[in-house]
Amino acid sequence: MHCVTPLAYLALVLALGILAQWLAWRLKLPSILILLAFGFGLSLTTGVRIDDYLERETLLALVGIFVAIILFEGGLTLKFSELREAGAPVIRLCTLGVLIAFGLTSVAASYIFGWNWRIAALLGAILVVTGPTVVAPLLRVIKPTRKISSILKWEGIVVDPIGAILALLVFQVAIAGGVQSASESVFLTLGKTILVGIVVAIALAKVIEILLRRHLIPDFLESVFLLAVVAVAFAASNAIQEESGLLTVTVLGIALANQKSVSVRDILEFKENLRVLIISLLFILLSGRIASQELGAVALPSLALLAVLLFIVRPASVYLANLGSKSVNYRERTFLAALAPRGIVAAAVTSVFAIELDDAAAKGELPSSIAGQAEHLVPVVFLVIIGTVLVYGLLASPLAQRLGLSNRNARGVLFAGADAWTRLIAKTLLNDGHPVMLLDTRYENVAAARMVGLNAIRANILSEHVEENLEFPGITQLVAGTSNDEVNSLATREFAHIFGKANVWQITPSDKDAHPIASIASHRRGRICFSEEPTFQNLQNLACHDGIIKKTLLTEIFTLENFHEVHGEEAVILFLHDEGKGLRPAAADLESIPPGTTIYSLVNPE
Repeated sequence: MHCVTPLAYLALVLALGILAQWLAWRLKLPSILILLAFGFGLSLTTGVRIDDYLERETLLALVGIFVAIILFEGGLTLKFSELREAGAPVIRLCTLGVLIAFGLTSVAASYIFGWNWRIAALLGAILVVTGPTVVAPLLRVIKPTRKISSILKWEGIVVDPIGAILALLVFQVAIAGGVQSASESVFLTLGKTILVGIVVAIALAKVIEILLRRHLIPDFLESVFLLAVVAVAFAASNAIQEESGLLTVTVLGIALANQKSVSVRDILEFKENLRVLIISLLFILLSGRIASQELGAVALPSLALLAVLLFIVRPASVYLANLGSKSVNYRERTFLAALAPRGIVAAAVTSVFAIELDDAAAKGELPSSIAGQAEHLVPVVFLVIIGTVLVYGLLASPLAQRLGLSNRNARGVLFAGADAWTRLIAKTLLNDGHPVMLLDTRYENVAAARMVGLNAIRANILSEHVEENLEFPGITQLVAGTSNDEVNSLATREFAHIFGKANVWQITPSDKDAHPIASIASHRRGRICFSEEPTFQNLQNLACHDGIIKKTLLTEIFTLENFHEVHGEEAVILFLHDEGKGLRPAAADLESIPPGTTIYSLVNPE
């Protein structure tokens, strides 16, 4: 064993975790695959694991709090408004679908591994979860319809505490030796878990809402205050009733997300950043606890179980749970049946119960033969995590496009404003097959846009309705081009978490040359778009004085300099398009454009 200090080990875990996230972003791969590879590799190369530095009870406590924070953050993203379309499928998947998946997985595990029914049923309970930590990143890549996205997001978050509770009930039955001998305690446990989880969560949510509404918590303490509340709520609920903590924090997040008194946007952004760090640490730490020989011992039967999960369990649970339902059509059911990756909750819950089973065997509550089977739970679940993330990560996106439920390669544009210049460029982009949507509060602008066939909606770009109720099919970037500079700046800030900071743009503000005391701070704006830095008035004047949109392909022969010689230096380059990067607004500081790029410009025909 190499001599690695605790400080060096933790530093390596943190560095590798962030490196894995960066590599996943660059390579467009699921981050979990790289995290697991780094976790296994760190254990092999250093010969140490987290158990060498922490007691098992301490490790379990840390894992539990980390998972609680992840589920709380997931709950903060769930809005009841999404359930208008997704409600019935979510309820069916989280009830009947869970039972079907539990039964089929348990039978498959018992047959494939030859395990005792207690261990097989525990594995079946754990694997009913999907997991927001893997579903959410895949949805960002796939970009399915709002309805499908809502169903999968709600299922992934809600089913996690359900799986943990189900695993606890199975564990109690396993220790008791059978369903009959444990029936009374099982029903009592279930009732207490649900009661404690909901009552504690609702009470805490109301207290937090009052504290925030009355500004009794200073702004700089809001995020860390809620972090502490989540930890306390998780620990207190588990102290009252074992394994009720995950339900408590999930319901707490949902309750806070749907109250109308105070905004939790800043808190959510903090938790999202924290979630990335937690996932990075947990996957490397937990995967590093598994020896390579443990993985090899269960590799072949785990592949068989993986095939059953992919091609039998998930399709059966989706189709049978939605039998007779009109809420989802055949294409939507097919896609739902093809996306159920397992994530950190499955890994964490398995690690917890594997240790619990080991302790039960040491106390004589389980036969040694069953305890020996329980040792294989953790490597089996990690292999299932790797397999499901790999298969779904590779196949889900092409399937969604084939079913007409997403358009991943589209680089459509959402325009804030529907004035004359906006309608000119939006119509040209639409004619070339690029999705566009225009939002404006003035009826005359919306009517004019609709008259030329544009998708225009009368709505305020800053309204809650836009983010919660409108779909943006194929649209991945924003151009804020209203006559109000403040609205444009606010719009880019509001939509940065939807499209990413790199894809939110605004036109040059009219106060660009004003003294800093009279202009908006640059860090509160989006990226400034369009060459020559035209203001709203410049663009509007050009459009209203017979300006036209020119589409030009630059080549080795006809360069940007030739373009300006033909159309003049005052020609405004609005958008660029090429095969590599797709459609995107031209940056204000544009200096050169490579050959093979098509430019969309607003020019004076004279």
